[in-house]
Amino acid sequence: MTLEHMGVVPEVWPVAADELGIWLLSGRDAWRGDRIPADSEPHFEVEGLLYAHRVERAALLHSTSWRPDGPHVVLTYMAVIGVNELVRDEWPAALPVSAELLPHVGNPFPHGPTEVPVARDIDVLHHGLRHLRFLLDTDSSARDALTRWWKEHLSQLTPTLAGMYEAGQNPGELKL
Repeated sequence: MTLEHMGVVPEVWPVAADELGIWLLSGRDAWRGDRIPADSEPHFEVEGLLYAHRVERAALLHSTSWRPDGPHVVLTYMAVIGVNELVRDEWPAALPVSAELLPHVGNPFPHGPTEVPVARDIDVLHHGLRHLRFLLDTDSSARDALTRWWKEHLSQLTPTLAGMYEAGQNPGELKL
């Protein structure tokens, strides 16, 4: 029996911000692509995935994490999409994402230092937004790409690259 190697698949969490808040443009889930061909490049495939969803250009496109998912490794990107005015005018299916969401879904499941985290989709999205908050403080090109609405709404979040799976956290203690 010959086993196939794990393939890499891209996922994109398309988000936008307006005066009302941060919005997930895809509704309830990320956009996911097929396995990335060996003669391609992940960033190119993510741009193709955005284009397939009528997004010609992202203001900011940043890989925030990876995780195993069955026979694949999922490479996660956050795509900050610019809008003219209110997000729902251009993306009627968009859903709000706010710091108040986390207490309603509960914290991620904690794990030990050598255990594999069990990531729910909402945890991946939260991590990506907190990663954008981190970039706001540490990456001038990312900061320049983010509008004043992004800066305002991200200021409510804790900037971080890791640490969502801390044992003993109460839902209200862990900020998005």
